[in-house]
Amino acid sequence: MSEAKFLTPEEVAERYRGGISVGTLRNWRAMRIGPSFLKIGKAILYPANELDAWDEKNRVTCRASKRVIEQPDDRA
Repeated sequence: MSEAKFLTPEEVAERYRGGISVGTLRNWRAMRIGPSFLKIGKAILYPANELDAWDEKNRVTCRASKRVIEQPDDRA
């Protein structure tokens, strides 16, 4: 059985390369939005698998632009 991995708010901020700050995570917890977390005493922990699921939920799929799909005209 694999052991679950948990990240601290600082590690989550680092995971998202500073795009989400520790303060933003704190605000999101207060508003009950953002990724799921555990609170054990004073410790706040984010399950890594929940962050992965949150990433997928927020994935934006782009479709190729028409210019990329069209083939150039070979006639000279």
